[in-house]
Amino acid sequence: MARRKAPEELSVEELRRLLVEKRRGVRKERLEHFRRTGRVISVAPDLPDMDSAHLSAPVVDTAESGESTPELVPPSPRRKWIDRTLLVVEVLAVVGLIAVIMNGLGLLRTLNSEVAAALKPETITPTPLVMAVVLPSGHTPPDALGNTQPNEAEIPDHLRPMVQSLANIPVPTAAPDQGIRIQIPALNVDAPIVQGDGWEQLKKGVGQYVGSADPGRDGNVVLSAHNDVYGELFRYLDRLAPGDQIIISTRQRQFIYIVDRTVLVEPTAVEVMASTGSPTVTLISCYPYLVDKQRIVVFARLQN
Repeated sequence: MARRKAPEELSVEELRRLLVEKRRGVRKERLEHFRRTGRVISVAPDLPDMDSAHLSAPVVDTAESGESTPELVPPSPRRKWIDRTLLVVEVLAVVGLIAVIMNGLGLLRTLNSEVAAALKPETITPTPLVMAVVLPSGHTPPDALGNTQPNEAEIPDHLRPMVQSLANIPVPTAAPDQGIRIQIPALNVDAPIVQGDGWEQLKKGVGQYVGSADPGRDGNVVLSAHNDVYGELFRYLDRLAPGDQIIISTRQRQFIYIVDRTVLVEPTAVEVMASTGSPTVTLISCYPYLVDKQRIVVFARLQN
């Protein structure tokens, strides 16, 4: 049996050969481990034995250098199913996120609209004519000293709280389209028009019912004044005849209405104040003079 040489007795070529064999063994063990764990199914064949002409070249471990390309095991059906499930979950998550963002933007727009509406200055909405209980300008006949007051007796008892609440209706702010003066040439009437026909407003002139139309517009311009107090502006409405003129002025122009007819009604005949489909004007005052138990109503239409 040949005696085993000590490492210091080996030549350079023998040492290189031993090193190559050791690396080859390590490589085979690693590949065998990969096969057992299923990481590769085939590998490149082992390198042939090196002859002495190649011993001087450096030895490269292809397993360590990565030059050999192992064939990967194809994914199992279970793995494919898991991957597809994860993809579906990711897509659904993205869609859900987009939906949440869009919903949040919608809520933000709604909130901004509500805030803008809350900050918008409040506009006075005209009171519907249907809320009128009795015709305006009602009052008790003046006494010897000229004293008078609103005639609450003509208001039904159960409707008096409503009439009292209407006394606090806010008067709209002045606008260019509102009437500011009324002239009735046949009666020598030339008086200012004020907005509102409450007790205090009719002390200042001819009052326009809040919510009635502006002069020249489709609808009914409802004007009222006293006949025996505070200037007696509408004392002689009963003298108007069909064809007489009623001139109403705004800040911009004048509108001429032609008298159509005159009627006497009860104080509760509020239907005469109803809106119309064409430009009209309605004049209202108490009647008869110094008795004031009824109303005289004059209807006129806009001159074509």
